[in-house]
Amino acid sequence: METKDGGRMHVVMLPWLAFGHVLPFTEFAKRVARQGHRVTFLSTPRNTRRLIDIPPGLAGLIRVVDVQLPRVEHLPEHAEATIDLPSDDLRPYLRRAYDAAFQRELSLLLQEEAKPDWVLVDYASYWAPAAAARHGVPCAFLSLFGAAALSFFGSPETLLGLGRHAKTEPAHFTVVPECVPFPTTVAFRGYEAREMFKPRTVPVDSGVSEDYRYAKTIQGCRLVGIRSSTEFEPEWLQLLGKLYEKPVIPVGLFPPAPQQDVAGHEATLRWLDGQAPNSVVYAAFGSEVKLTSAQLKRIALGLEASGLPFIWAFRAPTDAVSGSLPEGFEERLAGRGVVCRGWVPQVRFLAHASVGGFLTHAGWNSITEGLAQGVRLVLLPLVFEQGLNARNLVDKKISIEVARDEQDGSFAADDIAAALRRVMVEDEGEQFGAKVKELVKVFGDEEVNDKCVRDFLRHLSEHSKKNHG
Repeated sequence: METKDGGRMHVVMLPWLAFGHVLPFTEFAKRVARQGHRVTFLSTPRNTRRLIDIPPGLAGLIRVVDVQLPRVEHLPEHAEATIDLPSDDLRPYLRRAYDAAFQRELSLLLQEEAKPDWVLVDYASYWAPAAAARHGVPCAFLSLFGAAALSFFGSPETLLGLGRHAKTEPAHFTVVPECVPFPTTVAFRGYEAREMFKPRTVPVDSGVSEDYRYAKTIQGCRLVGIRSSTEFEPEWLQLLGKLYEKPVIPVGLFPPAPQQDVAGHEATLRWLDGQAPNSVVYAAFGSEVKLTSAQLKRIALGLEASGLPFIWAFRAPTDAVSGSLPEGFEERLAGRGVVCRGWVPQVRFLAHASVGGFLTHAGWNSITEGLAQGVRLVLLPLVFEQGLNARNLVDKKISIEVARDEQDGSFAADDIAAALRRVMVEDEGEQFGAKVKELVKVFGDEEVNDKCVRDFLRHLSEHSKKNHG
């Protein structure tokens, strides 16, 4: 894994400004550094303070560069990640700020005398491959999404709306693509596809679309590293390599270790200590999803109706100043349910012996964290590629989805309760329990994950030698 001069590699990492991107990029940076390579990691000052924790033993190998975002009209002050945005309609302004600041910072880094060997980019940094190429530095796309979801969207040309496989209307997203040569249900539901095409208030000067960013990033990169493994989805990884026409290399799942700092949640951990093994449901819906009051109330009533003990990582709804739960909810369930507000040590909770189930939005980060800890999943996909992730897991008989109305995607409290009891209490739950325990060997085994990292770094080193040969 040495470069042309016999030294260790130096890579620059450019994650998008979302918790679900900065955190796994940080985890991957640590794993790269543990292999002896140097990392320069770009983020914003606020994200650095609240998200990036570099162990003292790796401080000499990981350099974190704070990038100050410019003032952009309509972007709230101090908004440095998607979680800081009160509405998804403001995402284009954050993208504009990101493009301006990070493109400039990358250009300065590439002009340094000691150039990096590689730039590892997230999907949003579509301008990075061309900028790096001008300085003779190759780029690799580090995808934080699973191979099934990426394969569904097709080749870069398809993402750009070109060719006969282009998806230009909701119906195109509700069928399995012709390029998939094996049986699968991985496609969007009608309500999910229609949501993607809903008109939004987007400024004309908001920059380029998400699809364009993906496509141009993939086209400009030498190879693709993907947060997956051949043990979990070999058929999708093989298909993705054909669609992208370049090496697609699984980098492992790299789940984070359980947090040691649980400030403010000591009482919850003591409560967990008193619960029966595998009896508690942990409910959380990530940092990107902005739920409404009505959805949160149905989830609350579903948790109550399930009869199961639970911990809920609660975030206030988008349509109310203060998140309101059903009247008397916390009082009625005192002792059986814990509602946690603010930061939550998710992996620490999932790793606890009393937690046996995870009610989740099916984001890839949460799926990875849940399966690494061997908990049973109940899936309630809400936005982005989450529906595709859910169908892939259901196909593999790993989990179930909450039943939904096929027209509008709504769900009832009873749907939540029935799904939780099916996985946690009924006889079928034992099958799910056995399946996820097997998957711990894939998702949670440090040796397996580190081998994937080493294999990916070897590919980088070999491509780097070819580039300078």
